[in-house]
Amino acid sequence: MSRIHTLLLIYEKPMLKSSTRVAALMLSAALSGASTIASAQAPVQRLVPSQTILPAPLDNTVPDQARLVQLAANGRHYRDGTYTGPSVDAYYGLVQVQANIQGGRLISVEVLQYPSDRRTSRAINTQALPILESEVISAQSTRVDTVTGATLTSAAYLRSMGEALHQAGG
Repeated sequence: MSRIHTLLLIYEKPMLKSSTRVAALMLSAALSGASTIASAQAPVQRLVPSQTILPAPLDNTVPDQARLVQLAANGRHYRDGTYTGPSVDAYYGLVQVQANIQGGRLISVEVLQYPSDRRTSRAINTQALPILESEVISAQSTRVDTVTGATLTSAAYLRSMGEALHQAGG
């Protein structure tokens, strides 16, 4: 289940050069986690993590802007390895996750512990944990929504994952 986020930006500073506006637009979109951008100054474009589309340089500042936009569009880059987050209390039990980083990107998550001693906890976590894993991998961060009906598990999962990603350099 993947969501596409669109960021619509309107620039009210007409004195900015076209290349500056587009670079700022793409940087804002990449930093906000948007996968699609649109504005009055630029057509709708899909942000692709491995490439950034910029207009031809109009002045000397564009190469610096291009590098900045490229860094933002590529998203976070983590150190390769396996990083374990702390055990976090989710009221009905502890949640602990392990982040697997390869090629500078989060590729998988292993849940080391989660509340499973009660039938209700097992039912909730069987549905919530795969959703959280998918969303965190897609976002390459913990800036995702909590799962409805699994608020405590979501909060604990995201805290543990946040620390694991912090260890990875994020």
